[in-house]
Amino acid sequence: MNSTTQAGTYSRGAALPAILRHRIAIIDGAMGTMIQRYKLQEADFRNAALADHPKDLKGNNDLLVLTRPDVIEQIHAQYLAAGADIIETNTFGATSIAQEDYGLGHLAREMNLAAARIARQAADAASTPDKPRFVAGALGPTPRTASISPDVNDPGARNVSFDQLREAYREQAQALLDGGCDLFLVETIFDTLNAKAAIFALDEVMEASGERLPVIISGTVTDASGRILSGQTVAAFWNSVRHARPLAVGLNCALGAALMRPYIEELAKVAGDTFISCYPNAGLPNPMSDTGFDETPPVTGSLMEDFARVGFLNIAGGCCGTTPEHIAEIARRVGSYRPRGLHDRMFSQLLEAA
Repeated sequence: MNSTTQAGTYSRGAALPAILRHRIAIIDGAMGTMIQRYKLQEADFRNAALADHPKDLKGNNDLLVLTRPDVIEQIHAQYLAAGADIIETNTFGATSIAQEDYGLGHLAREMNLAAARIARQAADAASTPDKPRFVAGALGPTPRTASISPDVNDPGARNVSFDQLREAYREQAQALLDGGCDLFLVETIFDTLNAKAAIFALDEVMEASGERLPVIISGTVTDASGRILSGQTVAAFWNSVRHARPLAVGLNCALGAALMRPYIEELAKVAGDTFISCYPNAGLPNPMSDTGFDETPPVTGSLMEDFARVGFLNIAGGCCGTTPEHIAEIARRVGSYRPRGLHDRMFSQLLEAA
């Protein structure tokens, strides 16, 4: 897959490459953290069609785009007001595979379509000629993995196939495209084979539609080993997905910025011809704090400012535990720094595609 040049030009998100060359762009923060502030109950996760659904639905945050779209739109608006250039659709777990845990796999397309439309409306309302806002169609990892056994006694066991993942991601991507997203974000990758299924599906959808959207790929280093859960180092992860020619590659989730620093530094070195994104957690989990994580906005902002100062970043934001206050602080702190440079040859290709 060549997401920048294969189909000629980006049909959406065309302004992004030049923006990322000019300044550090801001992506939004955690959706789940914000939803928790609303203290929603089981009834909020049901509409008339789901009134008699036999399974508990509280906690299925992706479903809120159908049952409480007002909440999701408000959260998008808060992140946009905080300075986000890019907002993610509320679709982290909106594949048919993930939704089968709730018996709602049949609603996957409807959920993604609604999520993209809600985000599109919010982004358009906040956009100005000087500051366009972009909608990233978010594709999460799914609770099933293609390269990791769910049974410790049977390393060869699998509970999902590559083709099943590809089909689920293809349905999701098509709905996000139909709903109006500007780019795709394959995020929180802890199994690279799952990510490859998503990348394959994106290529199929864009090839069939004739529209070529930018793609951002974001992996997750799970601990101090410096590896993602399926065993790859940051460099190995990049070499496994670089054929997709993403607009940006990055890291998110699992770690706070302080612990993520050596790994984002490594990625910034090895992925020299691609923009770099980084949206860490707000430090470590802390059940005593309002957000469930221990970093206040000034702490997260100062850590991200350090990343900007030393030249690691093109896109900055937050993951678990971050709020609009964190995003506003990040935007303020990184705004005066130049973005990480990109090899001129690759940038010329990106501009040609745009």
